[in-house]
Amino acid sequence: MIKYKVRERVFGIGDDHWIEDEHGHKAFLVDGKVLRIRETFELKDDTGRVVAVIRKKALAVRDAMRVEDAHGGTVATVRRKLFSPIRHSYYAELHGGGELEIHGDLVGKEYTVEADGHKIAEVSRSWFRIRDHYGVRIADGADTPLLLAIAVCVEHLVAEDD
Repeated sequence: MIKYKVRERVFGIGDDHWIEDEHGHKAFLVDGKVLRIRETFELKDDTGRVVAVIRKKALAVRDAMRVEDAHGGTVATVRRKLFSPIRHSYYAELHGGGELEIHGDLVGKEYTVEADGHKIAEVSRSWFRIRDHYGVRIADGADTPLLLAIAVCVEHLVAEDD
C-alpha cells in the first residue's frame, strides 16, 4: 500500500496544492481552475500531465462530482447515497460498470473505499500530526489517480453537505 498526504479544503478558486507521497515527494498537483462555470480541478502527475479532471456536476438533482480522464471521458461519478443507515455514505459509480462503496466517518476523514467488499483505499486524518491534512492509503495495483480524485470529490461534497 502507498500512502499520500492531502491538504484539506481544496476548494478555493485557483487553489492549487501538491499531494505528497509517504516520503514527502510531490506526487500529484490538484490544480483549481479559475473562470470556469462550475467548480473544476485538474489532477496532474509530477511531470504536469493531466491524469484526471474533477468537475462538479451541473444541474444535478443531488450534488455529484464527475471524475474524467485526460481526454474528457467520464470515469466515475461520486455522490451521496439517498437511503443509507449511515449518515454519510457515498458511492462512486464507475463508467465501465460497477460501484465503489465509500463509508465511515467522512466528516472526520476516517473512511474506506471498497470494491466488491475489498478495501482498496483508506483515508485517515490520524496518520499525520500536521493540521489540515489527511492521508490516503491506496492498495497495490489500484488506480491511484482515480482514488485520489475520489477523495477530493468526497472532501468537497461532504463540506457542502455540512
